[in-house]
Parts: sequence; C-alpha cells; structure tokens
Amino acid sequence: MFEKKYELRYFEMDKQGYASPTTIVTLLQEAVADHCLSIDYGLYDLNNQNIGWVLLAGYLQMERYPLYKEKITIRTWISKYSTIKGERENLIFDEEGKIIGRGKGLWLFFDIKRRRPVRVYEDIIDKWKTYPEESIIYDITTKIEPIEFAEHKKSFLVHRYDLDSNRHVNNLRYLQWLLETIPDEIIDNYFLHSIDGRYISEAQYGHTVESLSENKRNTLNFTHTIIDKDSNKICATGRTVWKKRSL
Repeated sequence: MFEKKYELRYFEMDKQGYASPTTIVTLLQEAVADHCLSIDYGLYDLNNQNIGWVLLAGYLQMERYPLYKEKITIRTWISKYSTIKGERENLIFDEEGKIIGRGKGLWLFFDIKRRRPVRVYEDIIDKWKTYPEESIIYDITTKIEPIEFAEHKKSFLVHRYDLDSNRHVNNLRYLQWLLETIPDEIIDNYFLHSIDGRYISEAQYGHTVESLSENKRNTLNFTHTIIDKDSNKICATGRTVWKKRSL
C-alpha cells in the first residue's frame, strides 16, 4: 500500500467551497503517479520507453468532499493483475482518519507509439505486490450502454491541452465534459455521490466531441455518453448518482 497526504487549495474548490469532483480525481491520479515514482517507474520514465498506463474503467464514491485547507490522505494499492492490466484500489481519509471516499480503476499497460496493450513488466509486478482487499465491492467490468437521445448535451473541441503525456485525452477531460451537461439546479443543490465510467475509444485532437446526459423519470441518476462527432465513435459511457448536499 502507498499513502500520500494532500492539502486542499483555493483554486481546487467549487463555488460552495468544497473540493470539486475533478479535484478529487486529479489527486487520485497524482497518488498513482507518486506510487509509480516510488518503485522507480515514474510516468515520464515509462513515457521515454513509449509506455504508459491507460484507465479503462473506474468507479468513485464520495460520502463528502473536503473543504478548503482540509488535509486528506489517499491510500492506493493494486488488488489484482492480468497479463496486461492492473486493478487499483483507493481510499480517501479525512484528518480524523474517517473514510470519505472509495474508488477503483482498471488500468491498461499500453504501448503509446503502437497504440496497443503490452505485458506488465515483471519487475513492476514484483515491486507492486498485490494486496487482495478491495476498497469497495463493485464490478467495473460490466458494460454501460450508450445513450442515443439526451435531454442535455454540449459540444467541445479537443484542444492540445486536453492531451496527456500518453497523447491521449486525459480522463479528467471526460469527467469535465460530462459535468458540463448536468443542470444547474443539480450542481447547486446536490453533490456527485458516485461516478462509474468506461473508456471505449480515443477522442482525437482537433475533433469535436459531444457530451450527452439523460435523466430518466426525474431522478438523481444520470446516464452519460461522449461521442467523437468527426469519427462518429463512442469514446466513453458512464453513470452518475447525486445526493442532497447537507447544510
């Protein structure tokens, strides 16, 4: 297991003064990057070998979001491997040691230049020995069906700054595109309790993507699809659940 402490900064807050969902996902990514560095396989070192980790599926569940200047601890570990993938667990603790968030992700070991998966290095498996405990019991391998018609939609151009060191659109962008379609009434009065996402295909630099959201029967459960309009390919699908923000 690997742990890292973080202090929440002003620009990471939403307008209510809580850390935003994208902030939490950013910090989870940072903890993963630090975990890589701790075993001498930093992301930039891997990048120099044209190798990287790509998130295929992920689930995050938050009981509450930290406040400005609050200190949190992220604990992360690998619970299982396949030949080309690793399943990563995450726990988020507040200053009192209470769990405020749980998440897991399915990460693919990837040849950046050839755009195809490769075997996880044996040395990485040896240094990141698995710990079989799960942060949350949840299946992130089930398919999330795309939606074709949406109550809420927005379009975005894929810019250069949307790409990460793997020359992929960073998964944070998919979350941001998704959140942009959530109605203001939900954003202002509720918080993102959980998000379940699946990566399907790459959104290409210079293309236009469309983010679609559907809210059936006026519930707090949304279904999402992101489409590359130029290639007509589905890039990602997801589900979000929202809860009333306590005063």
